[in-house]
Amino acid sequence: MVLVPFGRGSKARMGVVLAAGEEPEPAARLKALYDAAPEEARLSPELLALVHALRESTFCTYYEAVKAIIPYGAQYRAVERGSVPRLQKQLVRHTEWAYSRAAAPRKFTPKQSAAWQALAGGPLGQSALEAAGISRDVLERMEKKGMLTREKRDKELELYGQYGFGAAPQPVRLSEEQQRAYDALAPGLSQKKPQPALLYGVTGSGKTLVFLKLIEQCLSLGRQALVLVPEISLTPQMIRRLKAQFGRRVAVQHSALNHTERLLQWQQIQNGGADVVVGTRSAVFSPLEQLGLIVIDEEQEHTYHSENSPRYDAREVARRRAAAHSALLVLASATPSVESFYAARAGRMQLVQLLHRYNDMPLPKVYMADMRAELAAGNASALSGFLEQQLRENLASHGQSILLLNRRGYQTVAMCTSCGEVLKCTSCSVPMVYHKAAGKLLCHYCGAAHSPVPQACPACGGKLKYTGFGTQRIEEQLAGLLPEARVLRMDADSTAHKNAHETLLRAFANGEYDILLGTQMVAKGLDFERVTLVGVLGIDQMLFAQGYRAFENVFSLVTQVVGRAGRARQPGRAVIQTVDPQHPVLALAANQDYASFYEQEISFRRLNLYPPFCAICMAGFSGKNEAAVLQAARAFAAFVQAETQRRGGVPLRLLGPAPMSVAMVKQQYRYKLTLKCRGDKAFRAMLRAALEQYDAGGWAAKAAVTIDFHADADL
Repeated sequence: MVLVPFGRGSKARMGVVLAAGEEPEPAARLKALYDAAPEEARLSPELLALVHALRESTFCTYYEAVKAIIPYGAQYRAVERGSVPRLQKQLVRHTEWAYSRAAAPRKFTPKQSAAWQALAGGPLGQSALEAAGISRDVLERMEKKGMLTREKRDKELELYGQYGFGAAPQPVRLSEEQQRAYDALAPGLSQKKPQPALLYGVTGSGKTLVFLKLIEQCLSLGRQALVLVPEISLTPQMIRRLKAQFGRRVAVQHSALNHTERLLQWQQIQNGGADVVVGTRSAVFSPLEQLGLIVIDEEQEHTYHSENSPRYDAREVARRRAAAHSALLVLASATPSVESFYAARAGRMQLVQLLHRYNDMPLPKVYMADMRAELAAGNASALSGFLEQQLRENLASHGQSILLLNRRGYQTVAMCTSCGEVLKCTSCSVPMVYHKAAGKLLCHYCGAAHSPVPQACPACGGKLKYTGFGTQRIEEQLAGLLPEARVLRMDADSTAHKNAHETLLRAFANGEYDILLGTQMVAKGLDFERVTLVGVLGIDQMLFAQGYRAFENVFSLVTQVVGRAGRARQPGRAVIQTVDPQHPVLALAANQDYASFYEQEISFRRLNLYPPFCAICMAGFSGKNEAAVLQAARAFAAFVQAETQRRGGVPLRLLGPAPMSVAMVKQQYRYKLTLKCRGDKAFRAMLRAALEQYDAGGWAAKAAVTIDFHADADL
């Protein structure tokens, strides 16, 4: 990346050099670069090729693709005057008056000229400049005039240094079934073109131990490993295991790190100082040069899909990187995505299975609590009498419990008792949610807040009734029912501050709390040996959500959270609260019967033409004027149909335009087109041609268009 003078005012802008030409340009037509990016911001040929691939596959810009790959700390950015990052080694950089004096004539004093010449070859440390006879006073005056910029860099930053490094790493001991799985996967580490693999294992089967053994073998071959997890909440646990086994040469990449931490971890990886990288979706872009193994844990999770441009799927990026490095790609889950299991069944992936829990512990016993019967018996609480009884018994036996409710806040709907009006966000077409702890109504889409909480209907003046329940309300109910229980709530509100996930989960693991109540961040991948009871609340809303993946999402979430119970010496049990205890998806999840669920789901998708039998492309349109947005969506649909007819041989089913399920966000009206297609090069070429016509016709001024190949129901 480079800093260039742009426009008539020669304002400094960041640019990306994609290629260099040999033909000289007339000097009068060229402006000199202000600065070249530091070494850590430069892309390897493989990552540069990935920039091109992201642009082609996701319809993003080059700039968006580069920003997704390079950590923010390595990019040029505005810095608040007087702010100094927390770094150690100070450097002074010569930038040719780039930031504030780009067009001014250079008039140096002799001392300034000496400093200028010393820095012509690149940045130098304060001590080196002073050794050359250039005083701190001279440098500070030049910095104030905009001639120089000063930055600070860490020599080294050790994240999660409290993990590992004590006793020597323990050898990884596998069960017979785990050893068979490892033996099936390990040959791929030394093959020139290894086949991607799907490691399917029931909850508690010990897939992580197989990962560790594979990583151990990968490192022994002189190569590097990348481990992806779907949630930030899972990274501390995975880091702990990796650091304990492989020591300091483990780097971390995820969005909860600050800019400095991400940059320094990137530098450690790029400089060859890391053998293993662990992180969330963005870690797939880590600059590993000797990549031999990529593991994607809980591969079915939607969090591997980016919701911002570039709208990539980390699994697809991982496949591309694995092919470029001849690396083994292992997708792992107790509830694989239907697409992945179909590919494995079809022979496009190696299928390796773990069908028993580690140490032969039984799967949890699951009970259904019929919430209709509870209401008929006079219990209007969000907790059934049976679940309350189980919590009391578990508390008395000193066991820990996990309660899942995928809804944060206190109460979720405010409705007028007179006119029936629901209090919605003025900028978004969604109800405001009451957050009792903050004393506010909040919009979970745009962040708008109302305080104090209204009691009268804004439409008719009638009384507002607050209903529904979120994690905050359940926390309050637990305090009333079980005052002796220590309850820990984990949701987006309680984990907003830095290192919150790690701190809270460690406290629960240490036995400081009896009940862990949270959203889906507590459902997957966590391993607590004292947890013997799991409760699932409010799952019915997800059963009837929009999108063809609704049943898959419910099956996965329930199976995963039920699997948190009974993972050590004590058997586990689970309670699923529902208004439909006979629902087949819930019954299959209760029995951890993935095979039967897959057969049911694949038949539905084949009949209705959903992935894996086609690709789905969602085109979203948004703008201030609803009529103009709808008109633009119809125009784009016409361009697509015309291009399809002109080209021929591009199978396509076009549905819409229709309003999105949330029709307005941040005062932007939203419509969508759903295109069922093959998703191949021919389709993408047709789509790009339609987009060019859309832009050429001036429609982009009426409605911004977004393309996503990974959306389910909405963008």
